[in-house]
Amino acid sequence: MPMDIHGVKSRAEHEIEAARDPETLEKIRIKYLGRKGEVTAVLRSLSGLSLGSRREIGPRAQELKRELEAALKEKLNGFAASYLRPKIDLTAPGKKISRGHLHPLTLVDREIRKIFLGFNFSVVEGPEVETEYYNFDALNIPPDHPARDEWDTFWLLENTSSGKTQGTKRKNDTRLAPSDKLLLRTHTSPVQARYMESHNPPFQIIVPGRVFRYEATDQNHEINFYQLEGLMVGKNITLANFKFIVEEFFKKFFGPQFTSRRIEFRYRPSYFPFVEPGVEVDIKLKNRWLEVMGAGMVHPRVFEYAHYNPRDFQGFAFGVGVDRLAMIKYGIPDIRLFYSGDLRFIRQFS
Repeated sequence: MPMDIHGVKSRAEHEIEAARDPETLEKIRIKYLGRKGEVTAVLRSLSGLSLGSRREIGPRAQELKRELEAALKEKLNGFAASYLRPKIDLTAPGKKISRGHLHPLTLVDREIRKIFLGFNFSVVEGPEVETEYYNFDALNIPPDHPARDEWDTFWLLENTSSGKTQGTKRKNDTRLAPSDKLLLRTHTSPVQARYMESHNPPFQIIVPGRVFRYEATDQNHEINFYQLEGLMVGKNITLANFKFIVEEFFKKFFGPQFTSRRIEFRYRPSYFPFVEPGVEVDIKLKNRWLEVMGAGMVHPRVFEYAHYNPRDFQGFAFGVGVDRLAMIKYGIPDIRLFYSGDLRFIRQFS
């Protein structure tokens, strides 16, 4: 059966060129080169033709098959390259990269450290699991002192069967010697007691860290929070030195961007077992007085525990809540937001 090789080639090439997707291209391949395709049918019919016709049509049909296979492959490769090539609109604005956010307590902690490092203070850290001696005794708070009731303490009881500790709120456990009883520190002042044991004055340090209190949580109270303690010891240290340091700190911490007016300070007499005299520090921001710090001159008994002669050295100590400073600076109404793990809260800070 004579075949219009030229016509088949022309139609196939036109259809291949017009194909717009791989599915259409596959239909064209089946139409011409499939098991029942037009070119395949010609090749199968060659056996029934005369020798002369086979010599004429056979090579031309084989050549057409190779050409169509090459054209189909080339077209298919073009589709593949088109699909793999990213669809980029060079005129579109770039997408903003999503970046992580620092926790507000981290931001405040870094800023506090930076300010005090500028005052030539050293940063000191210590254990969160503390002994009764350093948490209370070495700070002039003996076992029968009523001030211990002010700290709702997480005591750690020794589990003799497993060698592990168990947490509870107990104040009278006689299984351990009084100075060796373990607890979760209620303030960062124990680090000051430890530091004085191994360092000689003069020095000035800050002690940032997490502390724990067994108490009901509300918008102003949490069972764990962050404190910053400060200590300066040397010869002829007075409350005037303390006043200068804390006022300069708060001016730098809140800064002119927080209030357009000068920050006002107020000092009120107060009692803390490890200082004498003791003071409460208030600051006035946006026409409100806020209690922000407890402080005072280091008690002579604390120096005696550290084996300092109180007649030779004086010093001041202060404590401030890092969470409270963050709440004031950023206008955060509830301390529990710091520990909620809510990313919507964290994303507000850079």
